[in-house]
Amino acid sequence: IKLLCRFYDPEAGSIELDGQDLRRLPVEALRQQLTVLFQGPIHYSLTVAQNIALGQLAAEPSPAEIRAAARAAGADEPVGRLPQQYDTLLGKWFAGGAELSGGEWQRVALARAFLRQAPLILLDEPTSAMDSWAEADWMRRFRRLAAGRTAIIITHRFTTAMQADVIHVMAGGQIVESGSHPQLLTAGGRYAQSWHAQHELRGFNN
Repeated sequence: IKLLCRFYDPEAGSIELDGQDLRRLPVEALRQQLTVLFQGPIHYSLTVAQNIALGQLAAEPSPAEIRAAARAAGADEPVGRLPQQYDTLLGKWFAGGAELSGGEWQRVALARAFLRQAPLILLDEPTSAMDSWAEADWMRRFRRLAAGRTAIIITHRFTTAMQADVIHVMAGGQIVESGSHPQLLTAGGRYAQSWHAQHELRGFNN
């Protein structure tokens, strides 16, 4: 993800976007086309509304737009339980401040993405702090956001990976398999072996 965002450039080879080397694109122009959701969303000592509004810095979003993004991301329910809802300061060191759980912060991050509406979405373990039910709901909402866009997801969770159009299996820094979830299971390679091992373990635990 850091290479795609051009935090630094590759020492060998190249990364291309629509056939053009990223190093030939102005950094700011490239980043305007990206929405990035890291595994641990950045927590700002601001109100809930201000935290969500950071998804769109080019033009200050209205309160209605912020609330619409929160509803789309499923963040409105936990926000509704806060003392001052969208005006609640996030951070226990504030008088009257509150804190969100890891999964709730990941929904705030998704709300930022709904505001931004960039054509390319990069995600790094976006549901790592969620249980299986919350993850399924998050992914359903994310698919709505990703419609008509390109999304690249880094994940170790099969429940996330299996929803991708194309899965690239990495090992030792190399792509060792590519295909859809059914194709990779049929191929019987590393992906299928890991899938079956996980299901056998779940069966044993149950």
